[in-house]
Amino acid sequence: MTILPLRPRRPIEGISAVLLPFTDDGRADRDAWAALVERTWVSGLTPAVNMDTGYANLLTRAERAEMLALTKELARGRPFVAGAFVEGEAGDPASLYCREAAAITAAGGTPILFPCSAVRPLDRAALVGVFREVGRAVPRFLGFELGEMFVPFGRIWDLDTFRALMEVPQHVGAKHSSLSRSLEWQRIAARDAVRPDFRVYTGNDLAIDLVMWGSDYLLGLSAFHVEAFAARDRLWAEGDERFHELDDWLQYLGMFAFRSPVPAYKHTCAQFLRLRGIIGSDAPHPLAPRRPDTDLEVLAPIARKLDALVAAL
Repeated sequence: MTILPLRPRRPIEGISAVLLPFTDDGRADRDAWAALVERTWVSGLTPAVNMDTGYANLLTRAERAEMLALTKELARGRPFVAGAFVEGEAGDPASLYCREAAAITAAGGTPILFPCSAVRPLDRAALVGVFREVGRAVPRFLGFELGEMFVPFGRIWDLDTFRALMEVPQHVGAKHSSLSRSLEWQRIAARDAVRPDFRVYTGNDLAIDLVMWGSDYLLGLSAFHVEAFAARDRLWAEGDERFHELDDWLQYLGMFAFRSPVPAYKHTCAQFLRLRGIIGSDAPHPLAPRRPDTDLEVLAPIARKLDALVAAL
């Protein structure tokens, strides 16, 4: 088992996947979504659009392109990340990724290569080849390891593949969503040994304290309360012990929200944001799994506690 030292006072880079809210009649609420994107920037976090939290796998290519164009308008030069999603499209996956990554870069964002069925079976050399092609198309991009508990076409790389992918210079960081502390610690250790400037972004919503050991994050859980995550990050950088209480409450929320079936966390996020008065409907995408209304009894006191902790800072 890889055991790493804690890294107190380390500045944390926080990227937050933005929820795409829906109305009660099943329409995407783009005004509410735009407000969430802006709220993420104002909090001090970087928004990520067209991610799993934004139902990227349930949107059409045209709908994802529309969300990217809207993000470009909202950004006004501010940084953002966007998913390069090509699942279900015919053609060479490297060319498809290059097309999407170039569009995201042209819009002012940083592309992250969402896994897909076409690259899932590729061996190490072939996958590195895909990343090198993308690196010739854009100056910087992120990789994405996503476990099958999120999507059936997800893939977690073996450690040697992770090391090989770090050798692609334009590949500047990778989101790791295996929900395994051990696998992520291995990646941090490999990063420190091979390429210290490479960013490991935890996607482990069940272990958000991995930032204490050297991960940054790109999370869906942070969409529930961007202000609380931003405050937690500041407390860690300042060496303030209040970090731990805030982190504990956020982790309590994460353990509840990301229980099986994991994809239903997006409905939980909508429920939580509605309880906080931030969005008007807690409806998920019409094709997405739902949580029971009884979850509100658990979520309401967590929302009150997190709001109180942030207000007291």
